[in-house]
Amino acid sequence: MIYPIYIYGSGVLRKECVEIDKDYPELAKLVEDMFATMYASNGVGLAAPQIGKDIRLFVADGTPFEDVDPTAKDFKRVCINPEIVEESDMEVLMNEGCLSVPGIHEDVYRPEEVTLRYFDLDFVEHEEHLTGWPARIVQHEYDHLDGYVFTDRLSNLRKTLLRNKLSAMAKGKFSCDYRTKQR
Repeated sequence: MIYPIYIYGSGVLRKECVEIDKDYPELAKLVEDMFATMYASNGVGLAAPQIGKDIRLFVADGTPFEDVDPTAKDFKRVCINPEIVEESDMEVLMNEGCLSVPGIHEDVYRPEEVTLRYFDLDFVEHEEHLTGWPARIVQHEYDHLDGYVFTDRLSNLRKTLLRNKLSAMAKGKFSCDYRTKQR
């Protein structure tokens, strides 16, 4: 099933998500559908709130970046109840976009490296040190689980300059090539 993507202004994108356990109903099917939805929308990451579910789950596939970043090779993950346990002091500026904020791409500072602890689909715990695009994708999706979107990380000036576009988006005035949902 391809889910519609919830768009900026939707309440679920501002909720702090709750942890789940291995008995979450039809979890394997949900993960499969999240990957299908992400690929159908040309994304490299998708968090559960973006499909209307306020649970601590995201999927990621950084392999489209493997030509420019070797750390992205084979980076395909299901992250359940993730926790960023460490992040570097060094921040890097990279351009980001978001399926929930269509048509807007901005440069965002984030820690260059992170250590992520999470459970996979079999509820096996992992801890990974990530850099490059994998670190960027994980941090972006992790923000969704805490009720943030990437535009929250912009300078006050950039936020002011985007205010009208974001306000219009929240009212349904935007264009994209995938199914969406408001509120």
